[in-house]
Amino acid sequence: MTNNLRGIRKGLCAFAKKCKGFKYTDSALITFLITGATGLIGKTLIRFLLAWNAKAKQKLKIIALVRDLKKLKACFGEEVDGLEYLVGDVRTVDLSNLHVDYIIHAASQTSSKGFIESPIDTLSVAIDGTKNLLEFARKSKLKKFIYLSTMEVYGYPQSDEKIFETSGTNIDTMDVRSCYPESKRLCENLCVAYSREYDLPINILRLTQTFGPGVEYNDGRIFAEFARCVLENKDICLKTKGLTKRSYLHVYDALTAIFQVLYLADSGNVYNVANEATYCSIYDMAVFVSRKISKQRIKVIITEEENKYGYAPTLCMNLDTSKLKQLGWKPLYDLEDMFNMMILDLQDNQKENNNGTKKYQF
Repeated sequence: MTNNLRGIRKGLCAFAKKCKGFKYTDSALITFLITGATGLIGKTLIRFLLAWNAKAKQKLKIIALVRDLKKLKACFGEEVDGLEYLVGDVRTVDLSNLHVDYIIHAASQTSSKGFIESPIDTLSVAIDGTKNLLEFARKSKLKKFIYLSTMEVYGYPQSDEKIFETSGTNIDTMDVRSCYPESKRLCENLCVAYSREYDLPINILRLTQTFGPGVEYNDGRIFAEFARCVLENKDICLKTKGLTKRSYLHVYDALTAIFQVLYLADSGNVYNVANEATYCSIYDMAVFVSRKISKQRIKVIITEEENKYGYAPTLCMNLDTSKLKQLGWKPLYDLEDMFNMMILDLQDNQKENNNGTKKYQF
């Protein structure tokens, strides 16, 4: 991870020097509040900021908001310099005594099965949690609020045409699974409302499916299932025809996008975030994993089943990222990198768990 951190850190230093109001000095203590701290993006952000803090000798303070302290300590240990644990529910946690410069709001339900089984909680965590953070932000001297949204706000596009930030949606509000994209849409509008009414500096990122190192072994999403098939030498069994098409994103590319927007974007803008070159169907990705990643050790089998897993309807999510690229962002990792780095990380985690050693020592 060191070489990757070096590249991201170099970019972040450049962003910081360009940013008005960002005091890039040894005397400036900069505080980040990160929600969803045990999720893929949240914990990767924290690991990067901690490493940057240590290697670049910056004075960064990271406040990690989580519901599960045990899970957080499993990621980072009992005590880490520069990292403060804040345990609570994002909907109700009291933030009034905190001083924060930047909020990166990454907390969200991510399990498709969870959307079906717990739709009310999915809505509540998103809407009430975001409102609680925005209420705190409007009473603070915040430099920037970043809301991590999703490509799913565009609904279920049915053609390969590019999807821009101004594109509409066709979400079916009578489908219980729509609790997730509809909650994200409402949170986006909450952010816009607070920005307009209280002059809060806010940006929104609509991310495509993101993966890479840091994905949990038991993650229920399709890319993790494919990785487990490779590691366990099992055939990939698709429960649909795999016709849905979308682009993907490496978690490190997600980080550079977040910081690029954090420091360089004008408030009030929304950005699509994806590696457009990875656009493919789920079936094509399965075949790619079978041939390229497993070296044809495993096959792809289709066994269509009733949709009890909460999968989104078949769609074509071809995100356009030209607006983000105008800020200087570009993805560096392709689909092969995403899978190889995720699988290597999963293997390392298994070895370390077996040996009782801890990962990510700074």
